[in-house]
Amino acid sequence: MSKYQSYKETVLEYSRLLSQKGYTIGTGGNTSMLIDGENLIAVTPTSMDYFGIHVEDICIVDFNGNVLEGKFKPSIETEMHIEIYKHRLDVNAIMHTHQIYASIFALINEPIPAIFDEVTFNIGHTIDVIPYGLSGSHLLSQNVIHQLSNRCNSYIVQNHGAISMGISMENAFRNVELLEKAARTYYYALTTGRTITRLPEMVVNGLCEKLYERQDNEIARKKGLKLG
Repeated sequence: MSKYQSYKETVLEYSRLLSQKGYTIGTGGNTSMLIDGENLIAVTPTSMDYFGIHVEDICIVDFNGNVLEGKFKPSIETEMHIEIYKHRLDVNAIMHTHQIYASIFALINEPIPAIFDEVTFNIGHTIDVIPYGLSGSHLLSQNVIHQLSNRCNSYIVQNHGAISMGISMENAFRNVELLEKAARTYYYALTTGRTITRLPEMVVNGLCEKLYERQDNEIARKKGLKLG
């Protein structure tokens, strides 16, 4: 049994959950988890149905893209996942989805502002649109990197889908669901043609301060691991 067994099990469990909930379809999307204390990730294999693979099929890949475990090729978006982990030290899990309502905003190239407090508390002050890059391309990875400094936990990818992340896999999945809630309600609100109210700036700032505090605590924990 792999020493990374628990990570593989978690990645497969939540990948299947994404499919069950309709946030991915067929072989679409991908999921990864950072191996604590190491520059390694557990990531789904490419172009395979989540219900057609087994725990041992989840790939273990290092930060240079080398496959250490797994008989199948890792997700074509593996480079993107690795770059997120390199540039966002608070992140330990990532889900790339093709969820329907977030994808609407991927097509109209429209960010989602702060409209609900629980979404802002968990995701951040905005859900921005990352410019288009071909799936699996270096350009897409670079476009993602350039957006990460806003410290938010969900993004829309133009003409593609969405990315959500978190301190844990549970956090990342919750952010997927909060993103879809925000996208769905914002979409319907836009169809009314009425003025859409946003959260007051003071409230947004206060909620984001709490989010950043959690992120900073996780970054400090990781730095402590390296020092130890």
